[in-house]
Amino acid sequence: MNSKLLFLIGGIFLIFSSTTFFVNETQRAMVFQLGEIKRDDLKPGLHFKLPLVNNVRKFDARILTMDAKPELFLTSEKKNMSVDFFVKWKIANVKTYYKSTLGDRARAEGRITQIVKDELKNQFGIRTIQQAISGEREEIMQELETKAQLVASELGIELIDVRISRIELPGDVSESVYQRMRAERSRTAKDFRARGKETAENIKAQADKKRTVIIAEAYRTSEQERGSGDAKSTSIYANAYGKDAEFYAFTRSLKAYVNSFKNKSDMLVIDPDSEFFKYFKNIK
Repeated sequence: MNSKLLFLIGGIFLIFSSTTFFVNETQRAMVFQLGEIKRDDLKPGLHFKLPLVNNVRKFDARILTMDAKPELFLTSEKKNMSVDFFVKWKIANVKTYYKSTLGDRARAEGRITQIVKDELKNQFGIRTIQQAISGEREEIMQELETKAQLVASELGIELIDVRISRIELPGDVSESVYQRMRAERSRTAKDFRARGKETAENIKAQADKKRTVIIAEAYRTSEQERGSGDAKSTSIYANAYGKDAEFYAFTRSLKAYVNSFKNKSDMLVIDPDSEFFKYFKNIK
């Protein structure tokens, strides 16, 4: 009884395994019938097939990385540059991918490499070394990725990212390029310094102008205040003189005496009968 149960279970398992297959989340699959594609781009999950009639091919659906070997490219100056690049790609259309590469990853990456190399050749061929290294590198990447993607899509492949990882120059070329780059950076630095100096001079001139205006305004205000004070003082003196002219003259003389004889050693040579000493006369 047990052997029959085991035999039945084994038969069921054999039938189930021969008529079903599972595609996980990192895969895409195609079903063939006698070499002809019957179903393509099967999503993850459990699927069924006809035993002995259908066969299944599975493909990696993850983003893959291809690191190419260094390649020499000529610039517009007819100078060689050794360029390393890498590509991140994935299968976009399983059916197209299979028809163009037979599902062989090595063949697919060989096609991708050739596509990128052809476009790099075009991009570097219209630029100088300096433009390729610094000035237009980002532009090269954008044009490269856009144009290479158009060709790669015909293979059922999507290029996620294309990057130049390193550019090397021959020794004699490297030194001349670095010298030109150094000179260019030096000119840029001088230009920035000149602009900074000009800005500093403008700021200083504006500050001096404001200083002059402030001093002039302060002097004008002080003169106005002084004039106003003198006017008030004159008015006060005039009022005092008008009330008692004799007393006013007397206090002014006393003030003059104090200012003239501050120290015991002070001496004043003047006619005793002068108006200055009129209050010392006839003192009773």
